[in-house]
Amino acid sequence: MGHNHSHSHDHTHHANKKALMISFIIITTYMIIEAIGGFLTNSLALLSDAGHMLSDAISLGVGLLAFTLGEKVADYSKTYGYKRFEILAAVFNGVTLIIIALFIFYEAFHRFTNPPEVASTGMLVIGFIGLLVNILVAWILLRGGDTKENLNLRAAFLHVIGDMLGSVGAVVAALVIMFFGWGWADPLASVIVALLVLVSGWRVTKDAVQVLMEGTPKNIEIKEIISIIESTPEIDSIHDLHVWSITSGQNALSCHAVVDNNLSIQECQALLRTIEHKLEHKGIGHVTIQMESAEHSHEDSILCQQKHENKVHSHQHMHN
Repeated sequence: MGHNHSHSHDHTHHANKKALMISFIIITTYMIIEAIGGFLTNSLALLSDAGHMLSDAISLGVGLLAFTLGEKVADYSKTYGYKRFEILAAVFNGVTLIIIALFIFYEAFHRFTNPPEVASTGMLVIGFIGLLVNILVAWILLRGGDTKENLNLRAAFLHVIGDMLGSVGAVVAALVIMFFGWGWADPLASVIVALLVLVSGWRVTKDAVQVLMEGTPKNIEIKEIISIIESTPEIDSIHDLHVWSITSGQNALSCHAVVDNNLSIQECQALLRTIEHKLEHKGIGHVTIQMESAEHSHEDSILCQQKHENKVHSHQHMHN
C-alpha cells in the first residue's frame, strides 16, 4: 500500500550498476596482472593482494548479477521480485573473504619461519600500479554509486578500500626488502592484508544475515516508529508490529492498529495516508496497516502469542 520514490530509486540503481560494471572490468584485468606478478616475483604480499582482488572481482561480478536479477519483475512465485538475491550475494561475498583471509594467514605462517627470496623491484612496481588502480576504482564507486545505503555496493567498496591498503602494504614491504633486506616484511604485509579482509568479511556477513533473519534495519529506531504511529489521535494502540528489509535500502512495516469504532472508511484512508507519509520520511517505503476495533481478537499473531504465553507463565509463578 506504500508508494515508492521509484524515479530516484531507478536513477541510483542505474548509476550503481554502471559504477559496478566499470570497476569490475578494471579490477579483473589488474587482478590477473598482479597474480602473474606475484608468481614471478615470489611475493606473498602481491599474491594475497591479488587474492583479495579476486574476491573483489567476484564481489563486483555477483553485485552486477544481483542488480541485473533484481531488475526482474516480481511474479507470483517471488512476490518481492529478486531483490533478496543481492543479500544472498553479500553473504556469499563475506564468507569468501573470511576463507581467503584464513588461507593467507596459513601461507604467511610458513613464510615467517622460512622467508624466500623476493624480487623486490618488480614487487614495488606492481604494488604501486595496484595502488593507483584501487584509488581509481574507489573513486568511481564513491562518485557513481550509493555506497552508504546499498549493502551490495558497500561490500564492493569495502573490498576496494581493503585492496588499496593491501597495495600500500606491498609497496612498503618492497621498499623495506630493497633497503634493509628483511625478507619477513613480505609475509608481514600479507598478514595485515588478511586481517583487513577478515574484518570486512565479518562485517558484510553480519549485516547480510541481519536482513535474511528479517531483523530490524539498522537505521530504524523501533521506539520512534511506535511513538509516531501511536501519537496519531485516532489510534488507540498498535500490536503485532514488524519492521524488516526486503533488500538494502528498501524497508517494510506491517502492524495492527486499534482505532475508534466510529471512523468512516474515508477517515481511515486519510489516516493511513498520513501515517504512510510520516513513515516514508523515516525510511519505510512499504507500509501495511490493518485497522481494527477494540473488540477484535488478535490471539493468533506471532508477537501476541509470545506476550500471552509470557503472561500465563508469570501468572503461574505468582500462584506458585
